[in-house]
Amino acid sequence: MTTPRRNQVDLHTHTSRSDGVLEPLELYRQMRDWGSSLVAITDHDTLAGARELLAASSGSSASGGPGDGASGKPGAGPAIIVGVEINTSTDDVGAALMAGLDDRDGAGELHILGLGVDPADDAFGRLLEEQREARRTRLELGLQRLDEMGLAVRDHLPDVPGGIDAMGRPHLARALVAAGHAESVDDAFGRYLEPGGPAYVPRHGVGTRRAIEAILAASGIAVLAHAAWLMAQPRVADLLCDWGLGGLEVYYAGWPDTLVDEMAELARERGLLATGGSDYHGDRGDYATAQALTRVPDEVGERLLEALASP
Repeated sequence: MTTPRRNQVDLHTHTSRSDGVLEPLELYRQMRDWGSSLVAITDHDTLAGARELLAASSGSSASGGPGDGASGKPGAGPAIIVGVEINTSTDDVGAALMAGLDDRDGAGELHILGLGVDPADDAFGRLLEEQREARRTRLELGLQRLDEMGLAVRDHLPDVPGGIDAMGRPHLARALVAAGHAESVDDAFGRYLEPGGPAYVPRHGVGTRRAIEAILAASGIAVLAHAAWLMAQPRVADLLCDWGLGGLEVYYAGWPDTLVDEMAELARERGLLATGGSDYHGDRGDYATAQALTRVPDEVGERLLEALASP
């Protein structure tokens, strides 16, 4: 029996600078040990993790900045794409297009990846700071709701050595587990933090169009992430393409082949780059465990790099 080749391209990952579990250097070490060749660090609303890796010369930057991997020496580690994930408000998308889609399916907010953004772009940095401020407000409101329910978890919020730039619901979920109020992160979300749950606070922040346009202005490619519901409402893709969307996450960890094929066809029809990744956070195991569920063809990474290199 032929052993399937290890996945080597991962364009969607998170570090502890947002809602991932691992410090950036530790995540990169696991990526290198797995044998990855091209990775994107896409923390929520912050470029801090990607910047740390580039500053430490952990890997060659595929989108700006040198690293020791640029020599191409074996074992140097995967090339790094500077990225970000922006959880956008759908107010500008319109109720008509979003009608019939449940928040629990992920349609209440659109997650836009910015791949290859310039980490030195000041305007983009200000937009991300605006997002982080909205996150801080939302987190405090969630904590207040939990306090009112007698589920105080403030003392159980994570404290990581490098600090957390963008704290959100996953941190509340982990605090609920640590305080003994939930059995797992999934349990905490299901009981308290999902839309309709007693501690759920709606998101307020950057709209989808503004996020896409900001990514383009920062020399990146805007990609709609993990939107399986899009097959039920493809007109959303048409609107986002009009706004400058350049890619669609097609190869997502754990998706069945039938859904991947449908998403790939949708991307082809709209002229969008197909991207993919593990969306690794670390709550469900190490990086190798996530990669066992992730299959991103090598040509996906090659086409992305070609697009980023184009003027």
